[in-house]
Amino acid sequence: MIKGNGLKRIEHKIILMIMEKKEYTVLIEKDEDGWLVADIPELEGCHTQAKTMDELIKRAKEAIELCLEDKKPSLKSKFVGIQRIEA
Repeated sequence: MIKGNGLKRIEHKIILMIMEKKEYTVLIEKDEDGWLVADIPELEGCHTQAKTMDELIKRAKEAIELCLEDKKPSLKSKFVGIQRIEA
């Protein structure tokens, strides 16, 4: 039997699953050591890393779920676009 915080987390997860799914922008960069780093601009402090793209996408989804569990989403920023500029 699940009690206390464990039950609360499961209830919260079920509520999140029932709620309408939202799409999030994931900014992906490769660092100097070859790690892929994902940042979710809509959720402050929400980021993760992995060695492969498949693993990064899986971890990004997990990070989003955890960020939504831990606190109400607050719009950190809204992704507008990328522009390459020659200098």
